[in-house]
Amino acid sequence: MINFFELDKKENKNYVKLIQSVSKLSRLYSDSSSPYIYYRAMENLFCFCFNAKNLSRSDTAFDAKIYDTGIGLKTFLGENKNYSFEKIAEFNKNSSMIREKTDDKDLAEFLANLRNERIKLAKDIYGISQSQYHIIARRKNLLLFFETDYDEIDISNLRIEKEKGSKNEKSLDFTDGNHLYKFNFSKSTLFRKFDIPQNCHTAEAVIFENPAKLLLSIDEIDYDKISIESEQKLEYVILPLYTVKNKIKIVQERSALNQWNACGRKRDPNEVYIAIPALVRNHFPNFFPERDIPFILKTPLGEVLNAKVCQDNNKALMTNPNKALSNWLLRDVLKLKEFELASISKLEFLGIDSVIVTKEKEGEYSIDVQSWGSYEKFAEKLNADEI
Repeated sequence: MINFFELDKKENKNYVKLIQSVSKLSRLYSDSSSPYIYYRAMENLFCFCFNAKNLSRSDTAFDAKIYDTGIGLKTFLGENKNYSFEKIAEFNKNSSMIREKTDDKDLAEFLANLRNERIKLAKDIYGISQSQYHIIARRKNLLLFFETDYDEIDISNLRIEKEKGSKNEKSLDFTDGNHLYKFNFSKSTLFRKFDIPQNCHTAEAVIFENPAKLLLSIDEIDYDKISIESEQKLEYVILPLYTVKNKIKIVQERSALNQWNACGRKRDPNEVYIAIPALVRNHFPNFFPERDIPFILKTPLGEVLNAKVCQDNNKALMTNPNKALSNWLLRDVLKLKEFELASISKLEFLGIDSVIVTKEKEGEYSIDVQSWGSYEKFAEKLNADEI
């Protein structure tokens, strides 16, 4: 397990120093004597300092990746206690299936399976073979840095903690012998208990009483003398892996992900395409190259696919050979066997329903999966921009 506090000190990464700097601005957000650190700030600083791949945008089980190690990042208040229950997963899209579970043990097993499958999915997509949490707990004028395991839930050893939770109390507590978990029914959220070790590394947290003065002094900095690497904002689109019929999400049985099952001629079991909705085509008419013009499409593991848009009105994304997209999306991501139909229930169980395609540069794109509801949010934003 990597100790990032020690790695920072050994290689002068400035991680702890930057976290302390963020803590100094706590008065902008809170009157508490405990430092305030927005979780996105922690994620971005961690990835910047340790040259980690930021996975937070994909909303996967991990927040960052270093080589083959997946990292979960957490920061929470630890005042007057040596533990905290922190959210590790949301199952809003699975709420109907959760309500069907009447037995506490069955429900705990179902929740554990949901959690474990999402961890496995992220490991498969991003080539992760080991994982851990890196955590910053915050107390009065103090930052505590430590690591802990990021293991799957041991389903074979589940036990209900009835004295600590029940459906009547709107939560269910259970343990796998390694950690205590709490499921909140109203929020469809799974929490895990994180213990703060006594031997964790610490750093002083100084909080400026009037950080506004510091912000005003930013304009006095001569940026011409500072080398700043400006990142160009990359253009992207989100494509759904489903369609909507009678206001219900469905995966077509004879097209798109199941194009191999279309009527007519005998088709290869790897024949598949991703639909490009009219909404996306209309808002981003020049995002993809013209029809049948090939371009590079990279998977999260760096596999290079030869892709193109095709069909009338450029409404489909395919690869050549077609099985390249099928191998990644149907086999590696959805874990479907040949001739096994993709379904909305499969997507719902895995917590994904769309892909994001990012334009890295002219003729080169990347593709990744997106969490359930991502396309709807993307479409809402596009429609809102028109108002």
